[in-house]
Amino acid sequence: MRFHGIALLASATILGACGGEKTPAADTTATATPAPAATTTPADTGAAAAAAAPAAAAPAAGAVAAAPATGTTHEVKMIGDATGYKFEPANTTVKQGDAVKFVMVSGGPHNVTFQNVTDAAAKAQLDANMPGQKMGELAGPMVMQPNEAYVVSFAKVPPGKYDYICTPHAAMNMKGSITVQ
Repeated sequence: MRFHGIALLASATILGACGGEKTPAADTTATATPAPAATTTPADTGAAAAAAAPAAAAPAAGAVAAAPATGTTHEVKMIGDATGYKFEPANTTVKQGDAVKFVMVSGGPHNVTFQNVTDAAAKAQLDANMPGQKMGELAGPMVMQPNEAYVVSFAKVPPGKYDYICTPHAAMNMKGSITVQ
């Protein structure tokens, strides 16, 4: 019975996809052509990954545009081994415009999820500066392989302290903070 349900669902999906496209009647009024969506990669091992993020695409109404890093890229290692699960260094101070490159060393998968960001403007900018297929608001993608990296830009992020965790290892106290000056 389960097989028949799956077959029915697959058939409906295929038929829906092959249903053809209806061509709308010609419209004589002028309309604006939407800009193409920007694409980003989930992880990047290049030191200038944040600077390479596309900034030309216009954000949706009410959204904030990603701001590429213009300063130094600081490296934070993501480690899980016999000594515990940790970010090294756990606490980092950066200048506005810098980037932080999170590098998976061992014990993955790891990710970076910012917590307790109460300022709406700071939250929107930080989230926009996190590229790739995120797991949710302020939650970067999983970094799976050793030497794989995830770069977050702190350009246009207001000064303050930004706490973060590794979601899969939060119970093991894998956390850190970034202070933006």
